[in-house]
Amino acid sequence: MRTNRVFAATALVAALGLTATACGGGSNDSGGSKSGGSTKGVTLTYWASNQGTSLDNDKQVLTPELKKFEQQTGIHVKLEVIGWADLLNRILAATTSGQGPDVLNIGNTWSASLQATGALLPFDSSNFAAIGGKDRFAPSAIASAGAAGQDPAAVPLYSMAYGLYYNKKMFADAGLKPPTTWAELDTDAKKLTTGGHYGIAVEGSNGSENIHHVFVLAKQRGSNWFDSSGKPTFTTDANVAAVKQYVDFIADGEAAKGDAEYAQNQTITDFATGKAAMMMWQSAATSIKAHGMTPDQYGVVPVPTQTAGATGDAGVTSMVAGINLSVFKSTKNKDAALKFVKFMTSTPEQKILNAAYGSIPPVTEAQNDPAFQTPDLKVLASVLGKSAAPLPQVPNESQFETLVGTAVKDLFADAAAGKSVTDASVKAALQKAQSQMPPS
Repeated sequence: MRTNRVFAATALVAALGLTATACGGGSNDSGGSKSGGSTKGVTLTYWASNQGTSLDNDKQVLTPELKKFEQQTGIHVKLEVIGWADLLNRILAATTSGQGPDVLNIGNTWSASLQATGALLPFDSSNFAAIGGKDRFAPSAIASAGAAGQDPAAVPLYSMAYGLYYNKKMFADAGLKPPTTWAELDTDAKKLTTGGHYGIAVEGSNGSENIHHVFVLAKQRGSNWFDSSGKPTFTTDANVAAVKQYVDFIADGEAAKGDAEYAQNQTITDFATGKAAMMMWQSAATSIKAHGMTPDQYGVVPVPTQTAGATGDAGVTSMVAGINLSVFKSTKNKDAALKFVKFMTSTPEQKILNAAYGSIPPVTEAQNDPAFQTPDLKVLASVLGKSAAPLPQVPNESQFETLVGTAVKDLFADAAAGKSVTDASVKAALQKAQSQMPPS
């Protein structure tokens, strides 16, 4: 559910140019006071993103916790779970209509773009103190909560990281060990592509998936997609090489041509049913189990690097994935909203919620719980702490996702159609994407 959530919505940001103003926000249905007053009897509106197998599943997970919060504080929370195709549309409409929630979920890659609208409450030292302190959160998660040098526009709620999932039996039958470099992965994928099975599956029509992977591949080559002033640098040799390397999974036959059309998590289905021996995915245990594959049948290792033992940027193996929790700046119930954020990010709730969703708690104290000591989550937690980097925290990040994600999608389509994907054609696609970026 998580991996295709951003792409459709970020197209809206590009269309609106992120010009929304911060005039939305907040309900006070029960007559509670503004910041500084009593919070008992206040009703908060909470827009939650779809984390579970369905919107109803999210309601089943969250409703008991919200009732617990009400029992503790006297604050009622009106919950609405919103699908990812609609969430950003609703957020941007709220910033101009004045009919927004008090508290909401945002994809962490949106943080800087939504921060630029001015609609979200900055988490300065005072607001962090109100929720128990900034140092409770993993530094990598905080780094994906807003632009560098500014107070974060959100706090981390659920954290995720990418790993390389591999089918243990298929690897054993082929006499292979999990790859640690891209050269090894290519060799393994070619060997495992046989008898209607493929070495790896990719989600070629999913723009956000495309961005996540080409970001990592470029980062390993020392590229950031934007310069220090926030201007796009899409056409560098490193970025061209990163995109081509990713698209070559289909061009070289290591992934099925039909993967170019995948946009609804079909990658997981192919992996869990044995059609593909590998996939690069974020926190997939719950979804894999839903397809009948048991934890002993697969393993997870960090995504390969260009060279063995790489460190620094060359050793980046994942973007920092996850969900952040924000408060509308204009909420009428700031104190109550901050109490709710404190509750949702408390160690007990972090254990409950992240265990339910198969994600990793961004609150470091909660990570020691046995629920997060499974082999796959231990690998992903290590990746998150040691080799994950945030996507560019610039105001035009969402347009970058939309335009470059689409360019990669189109290149996958070319590869599936048998067209030659060259450095020149990749650079032309990235040049077109860069020409459509708004001024920084």
